Amino acid sequence: MNFYEYAPYAYFFLIIFLVVGSYSYIYHLYTKRKDSSGIDYEHYSNMALKDDIDDTPVKPMSDEKEK
Repeated sequence: MNFYEYAPYAYFFLIIFLVVGSYSYIYHLYTKRKDSSGIDYEHYSNMALKDDIDDTPVKPMSDEKEK
């Protein structure tokens, strides 16, 4: 038995492992959107695209202090 007989099987299992790993990571990202303090950072994703002076703020600020 040499390496070239096992290479297609190794390639197949590597591809399956990478696909399962990628899908599980994407699932993790979309189910755990909030961090440990409860802040959802999903709405910050367009900050780089909407950075003109006339655009609305990502997170509205108020003058009142939060209690």
